[in-house]
Amino acid sequence: MTPGSRNLITDVPGLLVGNARDDTLKSGVTVLTATSRFVASVHVMGGAPGTKETDLLAPDKSVAAVDALVLSGGSAYGLDACSGVMDGLRSQGRGFQALSAVIPIVPGAIIFDLLNGGQKDWSENPYRRLGRAAFDAAGAGFAIGSEGAGTGALTAMLKGGLGSASLVMPDGVTVGALVAANPMGSVTTPGDRHFWAAPYEIDGEFGGVGPDPATGLGRTLDSRKARAMQAPPEGTNTTIAIVATDAALTKAQCQRVATAAHDGIARACVPAHSPMDGDLVFAVSHGERELSSERELALICHASAVCLSRAIARAAYEARPEPGDVLPCWCSSNT
Repeated sequence: MTPGSRNLITDVPGLLVGNARDDTLKSGVTVLTATSRFVASVHVMGGAPGTKETDLLAPDKSVAAVDALVLSGGSAYGLDACSGVMDGLRSQGRGFQALSAVIPIVPGAIIFDLLNGGQKDWSENPYRRLGRAAFDAAGAGFAIGSEGAGTGALTAMLKGGLGSASLVMPDGVTVGALVAANPMGSVTTPGDRHFWAAPYEIDGEFGGVGPDPATGLGRTLDSRKARAMQAPPEGTNTTIAIVATDAALTKAQCQRVATAAHDGIARACVPAHSPMDGDLVFAVSHGERELSSERELALICHASAVCLSRAIARAAYEARPEPGDVLPCWCSSNT
């Protein structure tokens, strides 16, 4: 398996991603949409998720397809970004048709980034505006790092960010991942040079420094000096992600892919899936490649987890320093 031409989730044909950020706010929104409606499901493993419309994505619910997915900063305020995306879709006449009514279906999830040094004293919720701006910016190419929903993301020791990665499987099926990485845990081993996800790196995509030569369980539990030791309030950390493929999957199969993709979070963030995280993965099918066997579905599950691990590391690797940051960037600590 090799990365697609962009090494982004938009290597899955027809998918589009848009970002919007507010540098004063230190927050932003990322939207995934497509050239046509798409099948999606979700699996939540964190103890403190913040979501909108995710119940619709269960296999037994009647909604067959959605129009966009939203990843946003802003904690609960950020859920209003979905309304801005709905505005954009409605202006294009896109959505679920109910007789003469058009209803865009836009599930979303949020990270907590309210304590990252940005100015949060707004008088009017800014996330509806950011959601619309991200939707309007959607295209096949987009920036990662301190962009979109990853603008103000933090990890235990370093800035987090927005990450993406892709793989093309031997049979031609494409898989990709998109993530806003804001975990309670660390994305790097002690010393903050080597990424936990290093065994899955391809072509030096997050620095090429390789796995940490020092090993041992004790190192994963040793004392950390930044947020991990400050006992942050419950619900203030989250890794939210989307994995996607051009294989034609049912909602139930998408849910299985979303479940398996959580392995990618656990391999790249230590610890993961805690009571204080809202860790969540959406899975998307946008394509007509029929599965040849259940084994092929298993390989898509595996590829999704690998892409997600790589995307998380890329998010932190590509983060850049900004005035008022409360944590350093990987690039600042390793140059």
